[in-house]
Amino acid sequence: MRIVSLLPSATEIVCALGLDDDLVGVTFECDFPDAARSKAVVSNTSLPSGLTPAEIDQVVSERVDAHESIYTLDENALQGLDPDLILTQDLCAVCAVDVSEVSDALDHLGCRAEVLTLDPKRLDEVLASIETVGGAAGATGEADQVVAGLRDRLAAVEAAVSGRPRPRTFVLEWTDPPYNAGHWIPDMVQAAGGEPVLTRAGEYSVPVSWADVVGASPDTVIVAPCGYTLAGSLDLAGGDERLRRELARTPAADRVWAVDASAYFVRPGPRLVDGVEILAGILHPDAWAAPSAAAASRVSLAG
Repeated sequence: MRIVSLLPSATEIVCALGLDDDLVGVTFECDFPDAARSKAVVSNTSLPSGLTPAEIDQVVSERVDAHESIYTLDENALQGLDPDLILTQDLCAVCAVDVSEVSDALDHLGCRAEVLTLDPKRLDEVLASIETVGGAAGATGEADQVVAGLRDRLAAVEAAVSGRPRPRTFVLEWTDPPYNAGHWIPDMVQAAGGEPVLTRAGEYSVPVSWADVVGASPDTVIVAPCGYTLAGSLDLAGGDERLRRELARTPAADRVWAVDASAYFVRPGPRLVDGVEILAGILHPDAWAAPSAAAASRVSLAG
């Protein structure tokens, strides 16, 4: 089978199922595992480089309002790969090429590939999507095994944090303007032994005011800007005077952490379970191993 993935998370799922050799096309963002870097790139971004978070938010909002994509699909590359299965999404306009654009391209090219749309909104739905991909790719047994292993790891975290106080936890998915973190991230916080605040599981991430953040009185704040690595998260947090000033007014003033959001929080794939383990180490360091220095780091709010 020849598989094209238009989602970094789907690429990770395909590779977790041991189907690296069947994966023939990916997006410019597909950087994990290393095998994905050698595949043909069929989707890229149309956003200018070097934008600040505020500028990115403005450009993305304008394009979404105008029903314009922020991604480009290389139809020639897609046709040359002759895929049997294309994995895409219809969840978020800023996550990947829209499924309607993919369908239009396939009609134009006369390609008969199966298009599988993945739209998980909760943590359990992410695990179910692994089984869905496995079924479509002829790897049902492998998917069952992967999901069972992930559920075992979640159960281990649950057992370790059971009965402990649940710190009020706010996850910041964007810094300027501030956004909460929706979809599966509240489930991750719950699974790690925290109480998510200023958000609802399964719902879209939305802008919030700094007054809202301060008023929520979080015990812990996780800076996890969508698409950013740990280094990027630290840079944004350290360079945003308003963020530092406002978070210093909360009970979380000495418990602000930056994380590798791109790897462990915003991609709905197997590594979300790594994210739960990272959160457990932050929220309950006496019950779970501290996160690695490559995954998370404390943020100093000092000027």
